[in-house]
Amino acid sequence: MAAAAALWPWRAVLGRRGGALRALCGSVRGLAAGTQTHFGFQTVTEEERREKINQVFESVAKKYDVMNDSMTLGIHRVWKDILVHKMNPSPGTLLLDVAGGTGDIAFRFINYVRSARERQLQRKLRHHQNLSWQEISESYQEEQFKPLGDSQVVVCDINKEMLKVGKQKAQYLGYSEGLSWVLGNAEELPFDDDKFDVYTIAFGIRNVTRIDLALQEAYRVLKPGGRFLCLEFSHVSNPIISRLYDLYSFQVIPVLGEVIAGDWKSYQYLVESIRRFPPQEEFKAMIEDAGFFKVWNFVKIEEEF
Repeated sequence: MAAAAALWPWRAVLGRRGGALRALCGSVRGLAAGTQTHFGFQTVTEEERREKINQVFESVAKKYDVMNDSMTLGIHRVWKDILVHKMNPSPGTLLLDVAGGTGDIAFRFINYVRSARERQLQRKLRHHQNLSWQEISESYQEEQFKPLGDSQVVVCDINKEMLKVGKQKAQYLGYSEGLSWVLGNAEELPFDDDKFDVYTIAFGIRNVTRIDLALQEAYRVLKPGGRFLCLEFSHVSNPIISRLYDLYSFQVIPVLGEVIAGDWKSYQYLVESIRRFPPQEEFKAMIEDAGFFKVWNFVKIEEEF
């Protein structure tokens, strides 16, 4: 497990929203769609990149979860558990999960808040030992009626197929309370200012064409004091691990993509996109430039193994 984890370095980043910076958001949306950028190792226009990435996720949506398990030997589940544990949401937390189409973070959030709500009720009952059976029954009925308190999670994804898969998964697993699905672009979110307590994006921000705009939008929709949590693959500084990482990434993952999902090219792009993503310190600076403070990386696999 340690060796497998080391082959997939990742970085989770947290930032807290301050209360001042407002003018950044929307200030650069007018740039021409013909601006040059990258799609993996190809040079394309921003508009071409958006279209190509949309095609990638339309292609992989139905096999997305299976491929995540195959590529990481299931370890991505542990990483996502850690992210939600670090979030530590309480009943009443409002979460926006961006690029979260298949619902992995949303479902974990719901489970976590349900457990927190149950613990709240148990503590309440222990502190009121003289309650009548009727009062105890009413308390449990309240818990059953509002198992999440006032918590809500909004899953926002730009790809219809990913959202479709997530909705089907939620229905199959029995998630409905406190959960909604919105088609939207991370670079121009369809939400009001100061709306959410927490913003998460897990393995999605490297697929955003304008990362700076996505970060500014995250800042805009978070309440003052709200938290930004990002989970993303990253660069490797250890030369031995780096060679193993490259070997596995370029020689194994596209083959898995072809065998399991029938799609070599999409997984070749996903590997290349990791290499084109900014190094840790550069990305940290981008988050701070968007207005967040207390930005730090809390996990780095190559340091642990």
